[in-house]
Amino acid sequence: MSTAPERPPGERGTGGLPFPDEETEPAPPPAPAPHRITWQKLVFLPAVLAVVLLVTFLWITNVHLDSIAKNSLDDGNVRLRLWQHVKLTAISTFWVLLVAVPLGIALTRRGLSRAAPLVTAVANIGQATPAIGLLALLVIWLGIGPSTAIAGMVIYAVLPVLSNTVAGLRAIDPQLVEAARGIGMSAPGTLGRVELPLAVPLILAGVRTALVLNVGTATLATFGGGGGLGDLITSGIQTQRMPVLVLGSVLTVALALLVDWLASLAEVALTPRGLEVG
Repeated sequence: MSTAPERPPGERGTGGLPFPDEETEPAPPPAPAPHRITWQKLVFLPAVLAVVLLVTFLWITNVHLDSIAKNSLDDGNVRLRLWQHVKLTAISTFWVLLVAVPLGIALTRRGLSRAAPLVTAVANIGQATPAIGLLALLVIWLGIGPSTAIAGMVIYAVLPVLSNTVAGLRAIDPQLVEAARGIGMSAPGTLGRVELPLAVPLILAGVRTALVLNVGTATLATFGGGGGLGDLITSGIQTQRMPVLVLGSVLTVALALLVDWLASLAEVALTPRGLEVG
């Protein structure tokens, strides 16, 4: 039985590859991909919110309430105001997405790209204006009602989604777009299968910001007849009933944190794995 001649350590054959008679160790299997959403992210914030709401509930049920406070904190009234607040946030965010994302896409196309600074400046005016002042102007123009409050919330929250959509699409390497067009993709196909997936992280970050803004701005809907948790807060201030004020404030903060948590999960889940950092 013949054996291969011994060779100096480190000697390689043609092209730097090992000689066929040399034993090579098999490549280690690829490490499993880490979980995108950890159990800490899933459990920590909901647990904290549950504890805060439980403590608030126990305090409300054990504190002395007079007839005015009881009327304000009637179970049906609290559920109604909370549901109104959720509806205001959901409807306004829907309209923000319907307006800001298509407009941001249009402003990155060749025909309208020059108008992007002007449109962004106009959207910036809406957010720079104090929310209560903007709502007052809309009440004078449109009258009192939930639609007026929703219009004000849309104007106030459209800037983050619009600016992030424009920034995300402009940050894409032009060579990737040219390569997609070069293999026969149409302009809509390139937008839907190349550009938008690459811009998803920035767009979702803008949507997350808009959601939290809408939860906070919805408290001012009470001044325009829109209802929401702002009714409890203003009622507590006007009647000087601390339990009413505390409950309205705690529910508003808890809703904002819950919405931000849900948006963060959606942001992680919808971001393509190839775009994750680290």
